[in-house]
Amino acid sequence: MAEYPSLHMIINGEKVSGGGRRTFDVVNPATGETIGALPLAGAADLDRALEVAKEGFAIWRKASAAERAAVLQGAARLMLERREELARIATMEQGKPLAESRIEVMMNVGLFQFYAGECQRIYGRELVRPEGQRSVVRYEPVGPVAAFAPWNFPIGNPGRKLGAPIAAGCSVIMKAAEETPGSALGVLQCLLDAGLPKEVAQAVFGVPDEVSRHLLGSPIIRKLSFTGSTVVGKHLVKLAADNMLRTTMELGGHGPVLVFGDSDLDKALDTAVGGKYRNCGQVCVSPTRFIVEESVFEKFRDGFVERAKAVKVGDGLEEGTQMGPMANPRRPEAMDHLIGDAKSKGAKLHIGGERIGNRGFYYAPSVLSEIPLDATIMNEEPFGPVALINPFRGEEAMIAEANRLPYGLAAYAWTGDAQRQRRLGREIESGMIGINSHMIGGADAPFGGVKWSGHGSEDGPEGVLACMHLKAVHEG
Repeated sequence: MAEYPSLHMIINGEKVSGGGRRTFDVVNPATGETIGALPLAGAADLDRALEVAKEGFAIWRKASAAERAAVLQGAARLMLERREELARIATMEQGKPLAESRIEVMMNVGLFQFYAGECQRIYGRELVRPEGQRSVVRYEPVGPVAAFAPWNFPIGNPGRKLGAPIAAGCSVIMKAAEETPGSALGVLQCLLDAGLPKEVAQAVFGVPDEVSRHLLGSPIIRKLSFTGSTVVGKHLVKLAADNMLRTTMELGGHGPVLVFGDSDLDKALDTAVGGKYRNCGQVCVSPTRFIVEESVFEKFRDGFVERAKAVKVGDGLEEGTQMGPMANPRRPEAMDHLIGDAKSKGAKLHIGGERIGNRGFYYAPSVLSEIPLDATIMNEEPFGPVALINPFRGEEAMIAEANRLPYGLAAYAWTGDAQRQRRLGREIESGMIGINSHMIGGADAPFGGVKWSGHGSEDGPEGVLACMHLKAVHEG
């Protein structure tokens, strides 16, 4: 079994630690025990990272498509070789079941392989002009990128933040979550070991507001890529505006799931329960608000509760665990508050609503139904293992409820009516919609939201192009 690694930052290829720097205690959420001490960047560290990123951009923007592709392909191969080590580190510091961490590694492998191919497909175009004139449209790398990744997908989020800029020819300074640094460092090390020049990608950690203000205030940075909460995202966009930075913002959601009477309820339930409690509900695209047609409401609710009771909760490293602990002590406290508020306003609690044990940050799979719309949990992303199930009458009311909130990241619908499927695809306000499926992501598909859930996309060709700008060149 892999041990938790020693922690450091990576600046110009060097492992930076010690030197009297402040540290952050990394905790195993399954036990509550400290497993590592993470050095935090000071102003001098950030200044050095910025200067190196400037040098890295000058180097990497000139790299050929084949050179960029080779690094990404090589990193994908190394991640495959180190799959078990990376997965165990992720589970130790984040808590999710080992099976989920292994899938996360494979998602990164697929993304890097896809981006390696995209290096060869960054096409401009030549415009039709009279004889003697020439006009072309070029894609060029936008410049050094400041990339901020959260803790809920400790392997996948750093992979997205590093892969797209590197494919585009940019340099990148990544600040992954302080709660889950080992996974992020492992992903970056695969890239460096695959031949990425040491100046091209840096990893720093620190007090989030200090790091974001320092990096985004520098004229060296030309793009911000952020995944996280809507509140923090809005704050960072304001900071980015001062230097007119390009931004890709993947923010919070409150995933509606429309369940119609003509759907295959057993398939919908089996899929939805697995999706709801994946990563303990700490997923930005988690199915959360179940908007159920009245005719099947009781059957769906009872089937959901029955399946939720069977979810095996435990240490993510133990065989058979289906749901691990929450990632940090703040999350169970938030769940207690949100579920308590809903109950006080008349919601029915069918299962859960309480912590499990006195060691680690475990919370029981929970189901609420008939929740008033003014309950906080119906309006703010719970980001935890709770399903909200309410009855609605008819398609129009169900779509209205799906679109009621200012979030629009992921939505889901279950129906056997082909015409309705097309209507829902048009009328639901969301960046991604799964119809009779919860598979809404893929290396070749854009991943992003609308409204308060952000703008821009990761993954797919769009993820690479988000790290580039257009230039029109006209020759007379």
